[in-house]
Amino acid sequence: MERAVLFFDIDGTLLSERTGEIPDSAVEALEMARKAGHLLFINTGRTICSVPAEIRRLPFDGYLCGCGTSIIYRDEVLFENSLSESRGKAVIEKLIECNVGGIAEGPEDVYFPGYISRFDKLETTRRYFRRKGMGVECPLERADFTYDKLFIYADEQSDLKGFLDFIKDDMEALIRGDNAYEVVQKNYSKATACRFILDRFGIAKENAYVFGDSSNDLSMFEFADHAVAMGRHDPVLEPHAEYVTATVEEDGIAHALAYYRLI
Repeated sequence: MERAVLFFDIDGTLLSERTGEIPDSAVEALEMARKAGHLLFINTGRTICSVPAEIRRLPFDGYLCGCGTSIIYRDEVLFENSLSESRGKAVIEKLIECNVGGIAEGPEDVYFPGYISRFDKLETTRRYFRRKGMGVECPLERADFTYDKLFIYADEQSDLKGFLDFIKDDMEALIRGDNAYEVVQKNYSKATACRFILDRFGIAKENAYVFGDSSNDLSMFEFADHAVAMGRHDPVLEPHAEYVTATVEEDGIAHALAYYRLI
């Protein structure tokens, strides 16, 4: 088989959101794919600092992070694009003015409000990152850092439209459900990251395979000829999925790689 390049989401694709673990079958399948000569990349909405250690221990050739704003191959940064500090500060100030809950995600850390938020899911995320030793030193309001993207929460007390109007020239919001939105830079996506890697290594698009489960995987599902949806996935991916595999916990990654004869 020709050399292929495989792009994997993390949460709900490799890492179970139920058990918090990566199945042994997925680890073994990835190692087999690498030995077969294929290139393996993480393609995630997470910024590089928040890629879990258990993912970093796996045999990946690189990491495409922040929805296409950071591209790393082995130990080399091939591309990165953060908001300017001045623009980032203005966006955070508008976020606070519009009473929207938010987390800024940068290459070095994640940044939470310095106060307890009324958004339960934001606080759940804070606790997760705190256990990882992240998001504890610099509050969001200080805004003297650079970041790549935001994750925001809105309710009836929020002026969501006012905030989205303010950012519309250079950022866009991906709906993540339950009044949560992933705010990413325009002209960057998981699809642009895929294209960058294919061009870099001279690999044809028909030899690219993408694996995902959530709405922020949509761009790479629209891009790829071979798109694999996990057994538990957002319905928005359905029209673009070439193959639906089993869930993470039911050895979905191993089944998919075997189905395509990549291992």
